[in-house]
Amino acid sequence: MAFTLEELDRASALVHSWMPATPQFPWPLLSDAVGADVWVKHENHTPTGAFKVRGGLVYMERVRRERPEVRGVISATRGNHGQSLAFAGRAYDVPVTIVVPRGNSADKNAAMRSFGAELVEHGHDFQAAREHSVLLAEELGYEHVPPYHPDLVVGVATYARELFEAVADLEVVYVPVGMGTGMGGLIGVRDLLGLSTEIVGVVAERAPATALSFAAGTTVSTETADTFVDGVACRFPDAEAVATIAAGGARIVQISEDDAAEAVRVLLACTHNVPEPAGALALAGALAEKALIQGRRVGIVQTGGNIDAHLLRVILDGGTPA
Repeated sequence: MAFTLEELDRASALVHSWMPATPQFPWPLLSDAVGADVWVKHENHTPTGAFKVRGGLVYMERVRRERPEVRGVISATRGNHGQSLAFAGRAYDVPVTIVVPRGNSADKNAAMRSFGAELVEHGHDFQAAREHSVLLAEELGYEHVPPYHPDLVVGVATYARELFEAVADLEVVYVPVGMGTGMGGLIGVRDLLGLSTEIVGVVAERAPATALSFAAGTTVSTETADTFVDGVACRFPDAEAVATIAAGGARIVQISEDDAAEAVRVLLACTHNVPEPAGALALAGALAEKALIQGRRVGIVQTGGNIDAHLLRVILDGGTPA
């Protein structure tokens, strides 16, 4: 899903009218742990605590400007996409309904409600919630927001631009992959800027659909996505996202639950920034490939910091959440 430099310029101006650019820092302890020159892009420093707010702002601004007849929007999420739409819906006065699976993060649910979204709980996982959100959109007469859309991709691509313009000569960037907007944005900006940076996606072993799709070159679904790393708990990837990632990504790394939990501990200890599970997954990918990236300049995208206290307690006690 390509975008132009003009589209990226517009998205950057819009996003930065609501929030400042997030920082990217080199953390010596983290570089020591990985054995490379590591820079962390801190998307946990956005108004919603995660990178997706950028895409929501771009999407919702276009709704208000080009489709004023839209009565409201509806989508499904495990949390950060929903917070993004809720934040942007409040900014542009568009009603937002979000469908979440039963047992979803209580903290993320509370955050979405605080930004003004109406929440509906349905299904056992994200895919079930997503399918219900499509039916509910028809019933309510709302516009359905998919998890992967050109406005969402160019919106989140603004963080990729900030990173590439702030840190020269990045050789590899690791990014967690849920529905693919973050990796798609990184690939698009890299190509627009004429860089040779490898973009490496990271998924949980227990939610391998994107990795399987990357290997096959076409969409592959799985029966389950049973991982505590909720931000990448995808079992039915978007076909356009798979095409973009397969064409422009270097590889997809699969991470065990134990290694995902360890990455949270390492990132917190080295940077004193609290990551959500998916927010530490990029680091987990770099740690898994230490031998491959020794001495190189590496980017790590901390995509968010929204973690429930009970999960963090288990992880800091040395455990792995079920």
